[in-house]
Amino acid sequence: MDIRTVGVIGAGTIGRGVAQSFAQSGFDVVLVDISQRQLDSAVAQVKDDLRLQGLFRPGHLKEEPEAVLDRITTATDLADLARADFVVENVTENWDVKRGVYESIDRICAPGVVFGVNTSAVPVTRVGSVTGRPQDVLGLHFMNPVPLMDTVEVVQGYHTSQQTLDSSLALLTALGKEGIVVQDVPGFVTNRVLMLTINEAVFCVQDQVATADQVDRMFKGCFGHRMGPLETGDLIGLDTILNSLTVMYESFKDSKYRPAPLLQKMVDAGQLGRKSGHGFYPY
Repeated sequence: MDIRTVGVIGAGTIGRGVAQSFAQSGFDVVLVDISQRQLDSAVAQVKDDLRLQGLFRPGHLKEEPEAVLDRITTATDLADLARADFVVENVTENWDVKRGVYESIDRICAPGVVFGVNTSAVPVTRVGSVTGRPQDVLGLHFMNPVPLMDTVEVVQGYHTSQQTLDSSLALLTALGKEGIVVQDVPGFVTNRVLMLTINEAVFCVQDQVATADQVDRMFKGCFGHRMGPLETGDLIGLDTILNSLTVMYESFKDSKYRPAPLLQKMVDAGQLGRKSGHGFYPY
């Protein structure tokens, strides 16, 4: 299928980054969210991000921000995805929510349209099972900030066809990104390792072994990481970290994935990281 229009579901941090990446690469984008306010905020943020790219990475932005923005249309109804040739979903890591989305778009989108599941831990095979096209469903785990990250974790579900993999990898190449194909196990590779690291760092703070700043400084100073695990948690969103750990804990029935009580407490308090203005650090 010739891919010209990409549907992006969810206008949060990752969703808007996915929309920006496709629009910058010449694709028309339909960005869908239940909140028009969220959509307006996402478009405004994309505009700011494009201007910053123009200032700090002049060779990266090949046209004026307005030209990129003209390729993004917004909608609050999934029915607007009927014209999409490819769909990337970025909603919350809540199975009940994801299931409803896929049951809907399976009826709306044309046969052969691929569904890319941008998930941290929900099994791709489970997502495919609620559609009539499991062969056209795969995981596309984009990292934050999406426009600046060159690699995408591509997850092959039990029924994902080779054609779906090939077309998706070619699409990522058109975005200037490399797709690395892994198998469908909760957490895959990146989050199976990363979420445990962040969770254990939270335990270190909870147990008063070290402060958040000390933990992060050691990871940057000792291991050469650009960000420490708690800074990374704040960037991703502590609610997303909690949801991902919960999915893996329930999937593997292994206590090593048990979320730190402090993590649960911070999420309950609304201290989610950058998105809320406060997490392990103020923003």
